[in-house]
Amino acid sequence: MSDPSPAARWSSPEMRARLQQRHSAERRFRRLGLAAIGVALLALAALLASIVGNGSSAFVRTRIALDVRFDPELLGPLGDLPPAEREVRASDVDWGVLVRDALTREFPDVSGRRDLRSLQALVSTGARSLLRTRVLEDPSVIGQTLRLWVPAGSNVDALEKGQIPRDPEADGARFSAQELGWIASLEERGLLDRGFDWAFLSSGDSREAELAGVGGAIVGSLLTLLVTLGVAFPLGVAAAVYLEEFAPHNRWTDLIEVNINNLAAVPSIVFGLLGLAVFLNTLALPRSAPLVGGLTLALMTLPTIIIAGRSAIQAVPPSIREAARGLGASPLQVVAHHVLPLALPGILTGTIIGMARALGETAPLLMIGMVAFVVDIPGGFADAATALPVQIYLWADTPERGFVEKVSGAIMVLLAFLILMNGTAIWLRQKFERRW
Repeated sequence: MSDPSPAARWSSPEMRARLQQRHSAERRFRRLGLAAIGVALLALAALLASIVGNGSSAFVRTRIALDVRFDPELLGPLGDLPPAEREVRASDVDWGVLVRDALTREFPDVSGRRDLRSLQALVSTGARSLLRTRVLEDPSVIGQTLRLWVPAGSNVDALEKGQIPRDPEADGARFSAQELGWIASLEERGLLDRGFDWAFLSSGDSREAELAGVGGAIVGSLLTLLVTLGVAFPLGVAAAVYLEEFAPHNRWTDLIEVNINNLAAVPSIVFGLLGLAVFLNTLALPRSAPLVGGLTLALMTLPTIIIAGRSAIQAVPPSIREAARGLGASPLQVVAHHVLPLALPGILTGTIIGMARALGETAPLLMIGMVAFVVDIPGGFADAATALPVQIYLWADTPERGFVEKVSGAIMVLLAFLILMNGTAIWLRQKFERRW
């Protein structure tokens, strides 16, 4: 008896059952893949919603309007002093007296040390430095009464943002009925306002939550990344070109390639220890400076740039090199005029991705001392500074309620930088990528 034809075998019940099982398995695998993507997207959406929900209020600040009388009896001597001496003598002035007097004029019925202290707590301590700065910049205000908008205290700010209940008997209440009446009076008279907090993006760190900002951390991160880019990019590209185009293929170059690949997977804190030992202990460079932070992150980013650079150079077709050599170009001219320009988009993409990783690193910067409390915005590469990830770490370790939103707000700023850098990498690849 002859074997059944192929058509008969494929149409047999056994074969149809096997095909049905295979198709069912493929559908299950497809569903599992879609489910995994859906879970990942839901987790990402929940994370972003949590960050935005907690951090959006960090960009809003509550202010109180005060009619401040710059008492000449208290400030009179400052107007007659030269700027340098005026700066020194201003430290001896009790600027809180001006704030207290302005508040008592708004609430003349308040008396008693305890009530006056509670009334003054409605205004942030940062109002004192604001008044001090105003007098130092323009001494002619002495003797005048000016309406100034000053930052409200952290509890008042939280109350206006709905983070504290307005019922004095509720759990978590921070204000008494009398204090809530003062706040309501300010609202009715238009002396309490909420608006976008530009100071959050422009000011430095502070121990008062309502005054703390990420401006110093942003500048510190930018200075650190400039040093990282200035050191890692030329060294990484030069090493990639040499290893791919000029280095002989022997066991030594193979050993170097293996070590470069291994360095790309080394934990970042190891590079922090290296930076501590070399740049701080041996070379005695300034501690907590963007210069040291940039050099440390450059060591960490260098293997990534070398690997990306070698991959981009390998992607250039050999025919380009052969055509250039056939026209009489030297090996250096082949690389400089033909290979490197064609590989540059891939090199830039790898560099930006490496820089984005460096922007989010915390452990190496902690090891070299960039965890210090820095109020002033750094003015140079050798000034004390901190970075965005370290600033987030510092605020997350602070127990005050007001710093919770500051942490999420700083994370939003950091994510914006990362999205911008990764978007730039994608744009560069799509714009300059060549298909051979």
